[in-house]
Amino acid sequence: MNRRLGFLSPFQVRAFRFQFPGDLFTSWGTEMEIIVLGWFILVKTDSVLLLTLYGALQYLGTLIAPAMGMASDRFGARNVLTAMRSVYAFAGIVLMTLAFLGALQPLFVFLLAALSGLIRASDTGVRNALSAEILPAEHLMAGIGLSRITSDSARVAGALAGAAVYAAIGMAPACAVFATFYLAGTLFTFLVGPSPTARAVVSRASPWAQMREGMVHVWNTPPLLAAMWLAFLVNLTAWPWTLGLLPYVARTVLQAGQPGLGALAASFSGGALLGSLTVSLIGRRILPARFMLLGALAWHALLLVFTHMPTLTSACALLIVAGFAQSLSMIPMAVMLLHIAGPRFRGRIMGVRMLAIYGLPVGLLLTGALIPRLGFGPTAILYCSIGIATTLFVGWRWRAVLWPLSQPANAG
Repeated sequence: MNRRLGFLSPFQVRAFRFQFPGDLFTSWGTEMEIIVLGWFILVKTDSVLLLTLYGALQYLGTLIAPAMGMASDRFGARNVLTAMRSVYAFAGIVLMTLAFLGALQPLFVFLLAALSGLIRASDTGVRNALSAEILPAEHLMAGIGLSRITSDSARVAGALAGAAVYAAIGMAPACAVFATFYLAGTLFTFLVGPSPTARAVVSRASPWAQMREGMVHVWNTPPLLAAMWLAFLVNLTAWPWTLGLLPYVARTVLQAGQPGLGALAASFSGGALLGSLTVSLIGRRILPARFMLLGALAWHALLLVFTHMPTLTSACALLIVAGFAQSLSMIPMAVMLLHIAGPRFRGRIMGVRMLAIYGLPVGLLLTGALIPRLGFGPTAILYCSIGIATTLFVGWRWRAVLWPLSQPANAG
């Protein structure tokens, strides 16, 4: 009973009862959009390079993520998140209108992806900052886990629904569905309201000075710096295989078509959902820094095996376990960052964390160039080997602050 209460405890906070569906609808819309438009680009252009370019555009705004974090400290995470999600809704409505008019072309998809991509990279960081604003510290691990459940469930249901809706009734109705989800996500986020526990940053310093202060704080705090390096490395070497290349794996490597694409995406996200549930149930018994490192190692090793699976069934099985390992690495990382950052630097630290997502578009574009030259399998071996080696290096380099149980980085 206590475990159940601990798992559900964030819902005792009224603001979180609105944040959760806001995150859920937004995540479902995002996953449907990426699956539907990724397949549209691949079919229309038959180019893995353009497919990876589309995936990279989703993270175009990584360089301005620290500014979004600073804005959430300055103006409130709820206000910034509502404005961001309004942009997603606008782009979704434009895509829907073009699709119903029969005027949707890859160029328009790229342009609207660039618009949403300017801010999409900051969504997870700002939503985590919002969770830290409205939840007591003892419920933060459960709250972040529940927030991640919205993303993971979206990657299961959104992937399957996106592929199924596109195949069954066409592009325009699929666009209408994810545009509706974006509108609902925006409304629920607005209804979170100003949190009575939120601490606004009152400072005469300029926004640029505040951004610089946050970056200096990361540089001078070893566990924060180690986590930032690891976040960049997993975005560079691990995430491209499940956030941009799955259409290529389904269509070209496994010859599985749209149903196969939905199954692959749902498998990874189903494993991640199980991982998020596990983290939420275990809660404060997790050692964040240790889980972060060990989960990253397991994640890369499992991806290496996945990329050499000969059948759709075996590939899906490996992706379930890889998704589980990913959650056991990334959720503890987020909680560790929020605990060590504290209320003053919370938004800016998560903004710098989102800056690490810049590794994903770089990794995607490099795979788009390497796969035609080296082949799919050798490129996967290269990426996963680099990921394992660099994770071990981070763990060794900052072992004094990441491994001992007495360190703040392992405070649950």
